[in-house]
Amino acid sequence: MPLLEVTDLVTAFDTEDHGRLVAVDGVSFEVEKGGTLGIVGESGCGKSVTALSVTQLLPQPAGKILGGRIRFKDRDLVGATPETLYDVRGDEIGMIFQEPMTALNPVHRIGRQVSEVFRLHKKMGKKEAWDASIDVLRKVGIPAPEIRVTEYPHQLSGGMRQRVMIAIALGCKPDLLIADEPTTALDVTVQAQILKLMKDLQAEMGMAIILITHDLGVIAETCDEVVVMYAGRVVERAPAGELFANPRHAYTRGLLRSIPRLDRERKTKLPIIEGNVPPLEKMPAGCRFSTRAPKRHDAAARDNRPPYVEISPGHWVEKCPFCHETD
Repeated sequence: MPLLEVTDLVTAFDTEDHGRLVAVDGVSFEVEKGGTLGIVGESGCGKSVTALSVTQLLPQPAGKILGGRIRFKDRDLVGATPETLYDVRGDEIGMIFQEPMTALNPVHRIGRQVSEVFRLHKKMGKKEAWDASIDVLRKVGIPAPEIRVTEYPHQLSGGMRQRVMIAIALGCKPDLLIADEPTTALDVTVQAQILKLMKDLQAEMGMAIILITHDLGVIAETCDEVVVMYAGRVVERAPAGELFANPRHAYTRGLLRSIPRLDRERKTKLPIIEGNVPPLEKMPAGCRFSTRAPKRHDAAARDNRPPYVEISPGHWVEKCPFCHETD
């Protein structure tokens, strides 16, 4: 049985101007124990909303899960009691949020924010939780943790703040870590350090990871399986090696072609995906990629949702006749 199983997840937001808008539309995937799943796609494709749906941390009262199932271990998190969600979040599922500078409270010292995890979930006393905070900061590679616990977030570099976020997420040794853009805005050297740290801690603790990013290079380096999202839907899902060697959806191919390559001439223009993701209130009912796809769609493809089919073992694709490529 998978550690996490998301089936036909539908998440929406109530708005004043446009009523209820669906941001995640029928998303399904699984995460195996100890495995790493990558979720990739452009900004606004629904990656972070999917993660927030799993942890039930959607903005309230606007955010709502309208349908589907989120099964973690032996329980269904959709409709779970607040007490159950309280026990799961932080203890069994850890999360690294985007923008560590805004995720950390600027008016509290680092030690207080890290120790809170141990006090709430492990019921430690103040001194014991403080010592545990120092230990976990040392574990994630922060030098002089005895000093860092007394400092405020603005006194740390971006890489150090990201390590603090990882320490908070891993403090209770969760079974699943959700990392939402953990290397965004970090330079290449620090990015490599953070990714190596996550892999080392995963090997040590045996946890599963959901890695959310727009960087296909990070996905190729770290993930066992990849989910490609576009406009709130999964357009392709496959083992990482299969996806990079044999992409089948036009959007996936467009993402891969847009990566700079050393074997191209320097003067070669980098291919791009024309246009932008349509806003939620103007989303096509059928193939969501129809407004940007290289092949012009007919009315039937724009109005009817393509079937989501398994074309080879473990390789799923939204099979639009104009976006599904076989060569």
